[in-house]
Amino acid sequence: MSGEQAVAVQSTEPPQPGGARAGAHRGRSLIRRWVLLGIAILGFGLAALAVAVAIGAAAGVSATLLGLVVAIIPLGIVVPTFLWLDRFEAEPTRYLVMAFLWGALIAVLIAMTLNTAGQLVLWGSIPADESLALTAVFVAPIVEEAAKGLLILLVWRFARREFDGITDGMVYAGVTAAGFAFTENIQYLALAWVEHGQEGLTATFVGRGLLSPFAHPMFTICTGIGIGVAATSRKGWVRWVAPLTGLSIAVIAHAVWNLAAVSGGNGLIAVYLLVQVPLFLAFLGFVIWARRREGRLIGQFLHAYADAGWLSPGEVAMLASMPRRREARQWARANGGRAALRSMEDFQDAASELALLRRRMYHSAADDRALNDERELLTILASRRREFAGQVV
Repeated sequence: MSGEQAVAVQSTEPPQPGGARAGAHRGRSLIRRWVLLGIAILGFGLAALAVAVAIGAAAGVSATLLGLVVAIIPLGIVVPTFLWLDRFEAEPTRYLVMAFLWGALIAVLIAMTLNTAGQLVLWGSIPADESLALTAVFVAPIVEEAAKGLLILLVWRFARREFDGITDGMVYAGVTAAGFAFTENIQYLALAWVEHGQEGLTATFVGRGLLSPFAHPMFTICTGIGIGVAATSRKGWVRWVAPLTGLSIAVIAHAVWNLAAVSGGNGLIAVYLLVQVPLFLAFLGFVIWARRREGRLIGQFLHAYADAGWLSPGEVAMLASMPRRREARQWARANGGRAALRSMEDFQDAASELALLRRRMYHSAADDRALNDERELLTILASRRREFAGQVV
């Protein structure tokens, strides 16, 4: 489907209910949703218990609780960054929570198990210190980046309607990695307190929480970008090569960082100043570019709907710019109150979803429900416009 083609949908009538069969389908869907929710709660609960026991056994309960409190601080830096990136077309909250819990619990358990197994294998042939260093450089990066990247792959595979490309890949990667770093920080902070007291805790917090809070997200974002490229490609080989390339870059970057960490001293400082800081600045620049790019894509793919009369050119310009979106929300609230504000927010969200859906259709990456989804989103657009226009005084 070309972006210049006319929109196929011609009616604003909402889809009609399908009677008893539709009701039965909704009932089964509701049951399935509750079953999956129960399984998720049980799985994450058991994983949380296992992680708590493992860290508590190594550092003690009081030190673990202290580490947990201190480890929350870097989250206030990292998570808002990815929520800011996610503003144009926000991912469902339940998926972001799942991504965080996956990183904090499931990926950590996988890493604990496989990293320990790798160290024990090496321990049988070389001294303990050397096995620890080799595990950190050659085993941990592969295990941890694969464990974190698996969540992004699962979202792309099973929730393609919510996965629109590079930006979504970065968001899921960043939130998952933030969860992983959170649990890892609890462990490192707790052990630092037990082994070196307040001085060790402070040094660990400064090093991990303030100087390199984005280390894990920067690694895993490479995988997210690779999967995001695959999600919008028509070529089969790209869908294989892009994720593997992204994962490989993530593993190499992680390994270089761990090598510097185990080397310590001047080596760590040199890598931090000459590699980590430039990479972080490049990361920030890329995040800003990705957000602006998403705005441009939304404007580009909404033009077809303006040509068909569903949107005005002014609305397209507003929807493609975050400052103009804020102005529109402020206008709606000032003139129509909270109800108008909610309608404007829903209007903007539906328009973003519509633009990115059309982009997936353009790249032949949409599923069989795309036309129905398009119809529903157009109906929502028309309905929400009437609401906030009618509420404005």
